Amino acid sequence: MTNVLQVADTGTRRDRLAPDSVLAGALPRIAGVGTAVPPFSYTQEELLDIFRIEDPKIRSVFRSSAIQRRFLTLPPTGPDGSRRMETQGELLGKHRSEGIEIGSRALQECLKNADMALADVRYLCCVSSTGLLTPGFSALLIKELGLPVSTSRLDVVGMGCNAGLNALTAVATWAAAHPGELALMVCVEACSAAYVFDGTMRTSVVNSLFGDGAAAAAIIADQDSPDAPAGPVVLRFASCIIPDAVDAMRFDWDDDAGKFSFFLDRDIPYVVGAHAEQVLGDLLAGTGLRRSDIAHWLIHSGGKKVIDSMMVNLGLTRHDVRHTSGVLRDYGNLSSGSFLFSYARLLEEGIARPGEYGVLMTMGPGSTIETALIRW
Repeated sequence: MTNVLQVADTGTRRDRLAPDSVLAGALPRIAGVGTAVPPFSYTQEELLDIFRIEDPKIRSVFRSSAIQRRFLTLPPTGPDGSRRMETQGELLGKHRSEGIEIGSRALQECLKNADMALADVRYLCCVSSTGLLTPGFSALLIKELGLPVSTSRLDVVGMGCNAGLNALTAVATWAAAHPGELALMVCVEACSAAYVFDGTMRTSVVNSLFGDGAAAAAIIADQDSPDAPAGPVVLRFASCIIPDAVDAMRFDWDDDAGKFSFFLDRDIPYVVGAHAEQVLGDLLAGTGLRRSDIAHWLIHSGGKKVIDSMMVNLGLTRHDVRHTSGVLRDYGNLSSGSFLFSYARLLEEGIARPGEYGVLMTMGPGSTIETALIRW
């Protein structure tokens, strides 16, 4: 029997899962999902007022973002009523404290939705790109929640917005190798712990886009039978890295600010969009499926231009990306966990039917596009 999620290296594109194993063996299944955000949210207009932004070009960036509201943990207020700029140490402290709080809530909601308990967890993978911790969130959440001390763990750090699917590859592979045992993935992104407010257009683009949030997914592998856990099975993954755009999304150290600063190239939506059809072709190759066979599209809420570029290059409708656009509108870009927020909204709709296929797609630094094929 062919191993689930077997890797066949094809250069810069990787097609994981031989076609003849799509219907074989213990299939990793998404048994539940959970999300969490901080307690405070702000409209774009409120943020412009809070940070006293007067530059018309920067104000236009905020207003044209297709974002109505974001959940954020803002800096403390100074003596003059303005928001005091946090040091890098304070930002790292926020990353840790907020990450534990929202990560714990997302994990617990996920277990509740999967009808599982903390004691059932056997593997924990935590994803974050908004700070650096040693030990990482996997160890911190095991201690915070009292997970079994035998829990195997992995931290995926610094991979950016695409990292949720990189982590899902590892979690699904572990689950397939341990049938019947519960694996969890938790994306913990306190994006406000990575903000620099220096009045430049570079930092303002980032500050206008990202929000704080955590999302968790429960994965368990079992035979594809009527008694298997509810939720779609994860069939295969495909990736595409764009080496020529390696610097298009990156963290740099800002000597003047004494902080790390994130950079987004303005052309990145078009770069990743131009490669979307290629990686989708790799994902579907050998399955007998066509693009028209995909009933559900759950794409990273990278920004308005990213969503528009994906629609154009993949021939998608506004309906296809309704959850992607809705998450961007209500939360902003949540980095690695964005696609799980969209997945949760699809579940709330209750329209997915047995036998239907879905595509998960994320994109981020590298520059990289990650995809997964799922089936209900």
